[in-house]
Amino acid sequence: MAERWLGLTASKEAVVVVDATIPDDDGPILINADDTWRVQKGDRPAAYNVLHQQCADYVRENGIDSVVVKASAVAGKGSATLGFLLSAEVRGVVLAAAASQCPVKALSKAVISKTYGDRKVDEYVADDAFWAAQTTGGNLRKLSREAAMLLIAARNA
Repeated sequence: MAERWLGLTASKEAVVVVDATIPDDDGPILINADDTWRVQKGDRPAAYNVLHQQCADYVRENGIDSVVVKASAVAGKGSATLGFLLSAEVRGVVLAAAASQCPVKALSKAVISKTYGDRKVDEYVADDAFWAAQTTGGNLRKLSREAAMLLIAARNA
């Protein structure tokens, strides 16, 4: 039976959300929704509370079976910037919120590049023909392709 999955990528200011139905076969995933949840301005703890509630409510109310979140990545040499730290906080909020409702998996771009197909994630993200073949249904914004890639890679894992 087809399942409904959610792909999430977090930044310091927002979470990109792709809601898709994953078929039992190798057919294209059906895009149900493509959205961005913004972190409210002002007090970050209060904004994180709102984001946590929004994510948990969405997963529960839409019957999401599984969530895949883009994992943290090493930023290279030197110390982490404030932006990386804030992004990690946002990622933690949605990980916790989603995990309160259903199974959650974190996948990094590096792991996907090594385990899915023969190209790097960024090459798939830029390939319009790939997306035409792998998705159907609702519109998928180009900025949401990375979140959708999490779902495609997790399905084939």
